[in-house]
Amino acid sequence: MDLALVKESIGNLRTGVNNYFSGKDAFYICVATTGVSVTAVYLVQAIKNRENIHDRLKVKFFKLLRRIPAIGNKIEGELLTIKQSFYTDMDKRMKGVGYITRLPEKPISDEAIAKEVATYLDLGEYDWESGYVSGAVYYHEKSLCDLVARVHGLASYTNPLHPDVFPGVCKMEGEIVKISCNLFNGTKNACGCMTSGGTESILMAMKAYRDFARDTKDITEPEAVLPMTAHPAFNKASQYFGIRLRFVPVDPKTYIVDPKKMAKYITSNTIVLIASAPNYPYGTMDPIPQIAAIGLKRNIPVHVDSCLGGFLVPFMAKAGYPLEHGFDFSVPGVTSISADTHKYGFTPKGSSVIMYSESKYLHSQFSTATDWPGGVYGSPTVSGSRAGGNIAACWATLLRFGMEGYIDATKKIIETARRIEKEVREMEGVFVFGKPATSVVAIGSDTFHIYHLLDALGKKGWNLNPLQSPPGLHIGVTHMLTRPGVADRFLNDVKEIVAHLLKNPPASLEGKMALYGTAASLPDRSIVSDFTRLFLESLLFTDSSKPHNFLTNESNGVKNPTFSAQQN
Repeated sequence: MDLALVKESIGNLRTGVNNYFSGKDAFYICVATTGVSVTAVYLVQAIKNRENIHDRLKVKFFKLLRRIPAIGNKIEGELLTIKQSFYTDMDKRMKGVGYITRLPEKPISDEAIAKEVATYLDLGEYDWESGYVSGAVYYHEKSLCDLVARVHGLASYTNPLHPDVFPGVCKMEGEIVKISCNLFNGTKNACGCMTSGGTESILMAMKAYRDFARDTKDITEPEAVLPMTAHPAFNKASQYFGIRLRFVPVDPKTYIVDPKKMAKYITSNTIVLIASAPNYPYGTMDPIPQIAAIGLKRNIPVHVDSCLGGFLVPFMAKAGYPLEHGFDFSVPGVTSISADTHKYGFTPKGSSVIMYSESKYLHSQFSTATDWPGGVYGSPTVSGSRAGGNIAACWATLLRFGMEGYIDATKKIIETARRIEKEVREMEGVFVFGKPATSVVAIGSDTFHIYHLLDALGKKGWNLNPLQSPPGLHIGVTHMLTRPGVADRFLNDVKEIVAHLLKNPPASLEGKMALYGTAASLPDRSIVSDFTRLFLESLLFTDSSKPHNFLTNESNGVKNPTFSAQQN
């Protein structure tokens, strides 16, 4: 380019700007300059972060709106009403059982404590032991409960934080991890550790990749690319570890992510690509081989979240239901997998496994403090102390089932899920989202609001999971739902309710379903967050004005076998 032409262009621009601002107030010039600069920075950041400018402006707008006293006070008043309704609902669920809000003056007898535990556990309204709950409890049998209780009792006070004191617990954890790595076709280098659940497994993977990218690629503004259907544990990891999430929309028909679209969200700050096997909302499985190939090509780790299906997918081929594509360490590019033993592994709640293809990622997961006066400290997960009882119970459960037991359970579960999918597809007025890969079947409707079906099923004793954007419901088939007659009852109830809704078009949603529907459609998502926080707070509701009889008997000086004669 001609240098003289460049100089002439700059000169013309300078003259034009000077002419425009000639005679203008200095304050005006400063404000205009600042405004243009801020807008330019905002636009550059929005483009760099691949965020929707409309969405960001909407968030800002609603924040400013809530600062207007008339509007803010109205919202706070409504939230207070909702909070009170949550508290009232929780109190009703307690069925008149009083609250223990302070320690009793004297010890309570073992018999009275055990009896009261049974009372507390009977406060729920759903018959989960008969299989009328989606997910939540994946297996329940007296002989397994007896074994777990016995093993947990033996190891209940052990802690792998003290390996010199409890080396056997560490051995059990190592064996659980290696069993899991072998199920997922890991090489001899595959490794990992146990966590308290799927969320912690995901947190640990994200922490590992954040630190690994910082140490090996000098990435200080980490980003993760994941489908919209990925579990909210990734949102939690984002909040905890300062990782930006780049959500990729899924196909509105298949409900799986398009790898080509996913690749467009990758930046120089991308530390991990994420896929689900399967995802929680729809039970569909992302195209893991294609996503892993992108990761391999771009030198980006790939995490497979198999927390939900982790102890189904390794057994499906031998159970007669082979998956369409790979999902484990046999797929080149897959560097980590999270799998919950406490779901379809049928172990007690509080156990999951995070696995890596090689130890360099696991090392980035660990936390160390080398200069503490108490000595060199190291911890593999979020918790320092961990429950050895949970590790031992998990170990015992895996051995009790063995390959044969898990293959048989998988066959029954997938067989039942396929039957539900088939018969729902044949019903008029409802449809199945995508193609379920494992045990989750998601149902929607273009004829009526699907929450009417959800509400009616709830009144018949079913506890299912609502979906949003678009509205839907899903059922996670557990081993308990495979019992004789349970799936029959579910399908008959769905058919009956759908037929009624088609003949009698429902009015607007009411009660809890109306709240679900409103929450899903509110443009200000911060209000939905407020709803959620109030609900979580209400779960811990207690009322000291309604004391438990452990306390009332004590205050009245009543002699009662409730109290123990033991004072030690």
